[in-house]
Amino acid sequence: MTFKDNRPVILEKDLDKIFNRYERINTSINLCGLGLGLYISKQIVEAHGGKIKVESIVDRGTKFLVTLPAFV
Repeated sequence: MTFKDNRPVILEKDLDKIFNRYERINTSINLCGLGLGLYISKQIVEAHGGKIKVESIVDRGTKFLVTLPAFV
């Protein structure tokens, strides 16, 4: 699954910390949130044996790629 976000791009220096608990990268923009959404998302994906990756490119936005194993 791929999710695209058109909010301001996440800087490369911040990519390694966006999945940390209570992390809010850009506090200069008035965005609601507690910094738990991506943390919880990663915990759920990993609990199911999957992975979540992020790619953020200026003028293109941010993409999150979620892969989950196929259970038969």
